[in-house]
Amino acid sequence: MLHFTRTFNTPPRLSQDNIYAALRTIDLTGLAENINKSPAWSTPIKQQLSPSIPYASPLLNKSLQTPTHDRPTSMHYQSSSDISIDRTNRQLIPFLCATPHLVQLNTKWQEQLKIEKERVRRSLITGNYDKDDDTLDLFAARDAVVTVMNPNNYSANNFENYGSVLPVLKVINNFPTQTSIINEFTLNREQRAAFMIITSHLDGDTRCHIGDNNGQLIMCIPGCGGTGKSQLIRALTKYFLVTKRMQMMRKLAPTGIAAAEIDGMTIHSFLGEQRNSRKPRTIKPGDSKLEKEWRPVEYLLIDEMSMVGLTLLAKLNRIISTAKHVDPQVPFGGVNVIFFGDYLQYRPVFDAPLHTHFTLSSKSKSCKLPTEKEIQQRVARSLILQINCVVKLTQQMRTEDSRYLQLLERLRHGQCNYDDYELLLTRVVGQPSVDSLCDTPWNKAPILVFRNEVRTQLNNKAAIHNAAQLGRVSIVCVAQDTCNGKSIEDPILIRKLLELSDSKTEHLPGLLPFVPGMPVILTQNIAIELGLINGINGIFRQLVYQSDSVSADVLSEIFPKNTQYIHRPLYALIEIAKSKVDSNLEVLQPKLIPIPVMEQTFRVDIFDIIPKDKKPKSNRKAILSIKRRALPLVPAYCITTHKSQGQTLNKVVIDLKLPNETEDIAAVYVPLSRVKRLADLIILRQFDYKVLLIKPSKSQVTEMERLDQLYLETQKCFSHWFQ
Repeated sequence: MLHFTRTFNTPPRLSQDNIYAALRTIDLTGLAENINKSPAWSTPIKQQLSPSIPYASPLLNKSLQTPTHDRPTSMHYQSSSDISIDRTNRQLIPFLCATPHLVQLNTKWQEQLKIEKERVRRSLITGNYDKDDDTLDLFAARDAVVTVMNPNNYSANNFENYGSVLPVLKVINNFPTQTSIINEFTLNREQRAAFMIITSHLDGDTRCHIGDNNGQLIMCIPGCGGTGKSQLIRALTKYFLVTKRMQMMRKLAPTGIAAAEIDGMTIHSFLGEQRNSRKPRTIKPGDSKLEKEWRPVEYLLIDEMSMVGLTLLAKLNRIISTAKHVDPQVPFGGVNVIFFGDYLQYRPVFDAPLHTHFTLSSKSKSCKLPTEKEIQQRVARSLILQINCVVKLTQQMRTEDSRYLQLLERLRHGQCNYDDYELLLTRVVGQPSVDSLCDTPWNKAPILVFRNEVRTQLNNKAAIHNAAQLGRVSIVCVAQDTCNGKSIEDPILIRKLLELSDSKTEHLPGLLPFVPGMPVILTQNIAIELGLINGINGIFRQLVYQSDSVSADVLSEIFPKNTQYIHRPLYALIEIAKSKVDSNLEVLQPKLIPIPVMEQTFRVDIFDIIPKDKKPKSNRKAILSIKRRALPLVPAYCITTHKSQGQTLNKVVIDLKLPNETEDIAAVYVPLSRVKRLADLIILRQFDYKVLLIKPSKSQVTEMERLDQLYLETQKCFSHWFQ
């Protein structure tokens, strides 16, 4: 029995990646032998192999079994006076003066990115992953396969009798089942149990209707870094997708990096708000747009729960209830919610963590009535207390070093022993077992630090050093600051603003050094839907700047005196490996993204630089509102530990010399748990044993114990899936 494909009357819209994915399911065993036996194969095979995909024929070549991301690509450049490539070595010229043509190209690129962003955003919000989005319809592909009988020994005449149908090729039927997806994603016992609970609940299995919420699933899947939470989310996504129910699920996370990891959106973005916006989205019953966005949603996956705050969760709950026209007493508007994460990682900034324990004692400390914010936080905490199902992921999938894994487990409880301390000391710079940071691969390993100011200093020094190593003059981009719409002329104020840490300027640096091939990090969310997010890594390839904007005037003592300062950059071309931009940007190689200048407003106290005779009375603050235009990039030789959360790094250099006031266990646990082995880690300097003894907070311990108890109950309830 042989399997063939039939032709669609209307060809499905498939992307090139979909075509290759479909073709790779074909068993080509013995193909070469058959080709040699019958000359009729040589021509018809390319024309008739897959008639259901009308434009597949040109793609059939020796690379048929090669994934598209492994196939070599070429870079196209328009032949004009705007030569942006070195014809000798085919490399981009790193610094280039803008021309009218490049200005037009940048405008076109930004418009393309905007269109692509909106297209993907619509898909994420509506859950529409079908043909309109060029996603392979697996059921249509399955239905396209037909079975016909054919003699074992065929000839060219037999072949002709079949007309346009090609024999001997066997097409594998990938009809999706829970078991097949479990096997495809190699889920372990705990992942498998969680997967079965959620997908069976989706399929209407009443055994999964637990608790007192009319069958609503409010679930938590805790697990430390490397236990496969993201892999489980990918498996769940696949099941929703192939069973044609993707529109029922939304994947959200508190940060852009976390959202990109699961192909989701940030919570703020999905709610239609900017993170720092002072104008929250107005929520009114009858908001047709809001209702349309939420109408099909029945499952909500929220990753990195440690960084989700109670205020944000309360807002999400209100919006869902309003959109669903549900009694506010019903948690999350009746939507099933699954939380993923680890409470021992970093907490939310300027918000209370989900494990916050509101006790009666806190009320007695103050006679004041609770604020609206405090009330909403208590409401959100009550939602967390309604979690009715827990599957804890404990099997380590990342760390390959058993001794180091044991150390990390003790670290989570603040119970490291002195042997653990001595083991880590063997990885301190200067020890015989530690290679030089100047040698490969350590010279390219990121350095993790706690303070943004330290990160900036180290990045500047590294950029200066690397420019000198390349025999280049330091090139620094200068931010354009204005106050009340006017340029700032005071040289002291100019220097103060430019040398502020970008953590105080809405993450737009005042002075941004560039070195060819320099690792960089994007500091703004340009398009979360396309992976162009705050925290994403890239490689600097080219800076295009406006003419007559270069000066040698010394703006800072940080950089060498011969530094060239660029005051009006147009865009920077950054190679971003994890970019999800599918559309081809004219003349640009895939993964090469034009990062534009962006604008932010921040406030700064200038009291310390005001002359004594002009200082305000009573030593009051002198606040200025500054509008800054700059490239949203910083060097990534050194990054903060916050930025590293959720990432697995091949090699890393860390600093365990903590600020005295640090009491958060995440400050130690997050950097130490970024690698798979102790050998992949170097520690910058000596540190105190006591940093390994920082314990989780009381509220963290209490919440984790509560989840552990719920996990035991879940195992009893679903014992058949924990076999």
